[in-house]
Amino acid sequence: MKIRIKGNSLRYRLTKTDINCFSRDGYIEETIYFGTQKLIYALQRYQQDELTADFKSQKIIMFVPHDMADEWVSTDRVGFESNNNALYLLIEKDFKCLDNVAEDQSDHYPNPLSKV
Repeated sequence: MKIRIKGNSLRYRLTKTDINCFSRDGYIEETIYFGTQKLIYALQRYQQDELTADFKSQKIIMFVPHDMADEWVSTDRVGFESNNNALYLLIEKDFKCLDNVAEDQSDHYPNPLSKV
């Protein structure tokens, strides 16, 4: 799972394996360490009607409504977005890059713009 934070927006991109884990467990998280400190970012199924996020105790959690999560993991739907309380949120499936990159992309979704 990748995270991108820019200004007042938060975006998560998930690989096929990430989506499978999230589908099975309803929760997935990653941790990045900064010396003795860490930042955890997570995605969790939630009993509400809209995509929301929270930040507490060095942990960012994006909450995904059950219906939204079910549709996302079981269809070709790329993602969902929300723009409530001036915080823009986006979850999406991670596509293979069209450019040559050093990153292993074997677990990414096929890019719909690819000619292959």
